[in-house]
Amino acid sequence: MKWLSKGTLLAAIALPALSGVARADDFGCSDATLTGEYAFGVTSYTPSYPPTVVAGIKVFDGNGNLTQRDYGGDSVPADFSPSGREKGTYTVNPDCTGSMVINLNAPVLMGSKGVIKILFVLSNGGRHIHEVVSEFTPPGSSGPVPTQTSADDWKVGSEQAESR
Repeated sequence: MKWLSKGTLLAAIALPALSGVARADDFGCSDATLTGEYAFGVTSYTPSYPPTVVAGIKVFDGNGNLTQRDYGGDSVPADFSPSGREKGTYTVNPDCTGSMVINLNAPVLMGSKGVIKILFVLSNGGRHIHEVVSEFTPPGSSGPVPTQTSADDWKVGSEQAESR
């Protein structure tokens, strides 16, 4: 009988701990975590291309779709990409990691219109996105090129304005 009491006590302690381990990767993120406007900055070191800096804004709809406008720092005259041209999709996993694909839809005569595939991690309740480009196909290219590109996105607006 004594062993039964010890076994019950051990089970009472172990089961909640084990169930906590099972939930450790589930932070409650989803596509809906990304909603609204995010300002971003990119630094790119793509071999065979000059280093690039980009600033822009992404708009997430909370359902896995996004639009983006950016300024590539090297365009003359300086201007953001046309509204509505850069579109994409995204997926957010419960552990707050995710991926997105951005179609640049650049006006080129031949080759790819430009595609960026990104892996990311969310922090600060989804207010900050840490990105790494996993694959980049430049506009006019026949396929992906090696890249070392990272970006950070920050939710536009204050936390106080969101809570109203």
